[in-house]
Amino acid sequence: MPSTPKTAEPAGTRSMAMLEVNNLKVDFDTPDGTLQAVRGLSYSLEAGQTLGIVGESGAGKSQGVFALMGLLPDNARVSGEVIFEGEPLLNLPEKQLNRIRAARIGMIFQDPMTSLNPFMKVSDQLTEVLVQHKGISRKQALQESLQMLDAVRIPEARNRIHRYPHEFSGGMRQRVMIAMSLLCRPQLLIADEPTTALDVTVQAQVMGLLRELQQEFNTAIILITHDLGVVAGSCDQILVMYGGQMMEYAATRDLFRDPTHPYTKGLMGAIPRIDEQIDELVTIPGNPPNLMNLPPGCPFCDRCPNAEPRCYHELDPPEHFEQGRIRVCNVPREAIR
Repeated sequence: MPSTPKTAEPAGTRSMAMLEVNNLKVDFDTPDGTLQAVRGLSYSLEAGQTLGIVGESGAGKSQGVFALMGLLPDNARVSGEVIFEGEPLLNLPEKQLNRIRAARIGMIFQDPMTSLNPFMKVSDQLTEVLVQHKGISRKQALQESLQMLDAVRIPEARNRIHRYPHEFSGGMRQRVMIAMSLLCRPQLLIADEPTTALDVTVQAQVMGLLRELQQEFNTAIILITHDLGVVAGSCDQILVMYGGQMMEYAATRDLFRDPTHPYTKGLMGAIPRIDEQIDELVTIPGNPPNLMNLPPGCPFCDRCPNAEPRCYHELDPPEHFEQGRIRVCNVPREAIR
């Protein structure tokens, strides 16, 4: 874990940060009804800080950040407030959003093979970003692209830059995506499951690279993942999501030292430990909730070992405690098993 985690608190608890998200909601209109993907999400992020958003598939992690970037499909309905460097982002015209994407907010997608155009050379894809957003010549853009490929540790970048994406390994393609996202020196970088398709060794290399680049450019990072092991050594704060809403928020060290939500405890318990003999893997029983038919109370109630009768019908407001910690749970902290 980071030796000296930076302190930050969700939106509404401190002065204006680089990014403020307040009561963000994302719904999708479908033929079968309304799907509630994100429900009242709030957090903030400072320059140079890393926030990890964790949770199972379907928790709403990606949809919440896609809403920031204006990347949701036409059947999505977004409400709430998103302020980036003092400027509201939600419902901005496409032309204004395009000026912010890549130039001020970069994004690394989960699968670099589907994110990179297979019919274009890497050199063309990199230089296009700089020509479009910085208005420089292609010759200068190529030179800056080479420098960034060197920065992300692409071996023999000058010889590789004119190759096609399929000529790179999975780890190298992800490095190309990182380089592309950082070309315009964005203030905020969103990484959506950036290491899922990579083996453990390459995962560690990519996360180490992101930390180095963050220190060099003072970039704020939102890291979306289902893997608590990935965020343990990379994030200053962790936001745990389930059923489209926040369950717990804390500094990384505090969360690992003392998780206070039953769902967080379940996630922690599912991580194998090298200092303990394990006969079988621990899992959270049951399945994630149907986002089109959520319970009126806590979304985790059907799977929670601490659930009380009222958990199925109501949910207490967020509980703020200690320094910047938040949990959303009916059961007192001392009673969590």
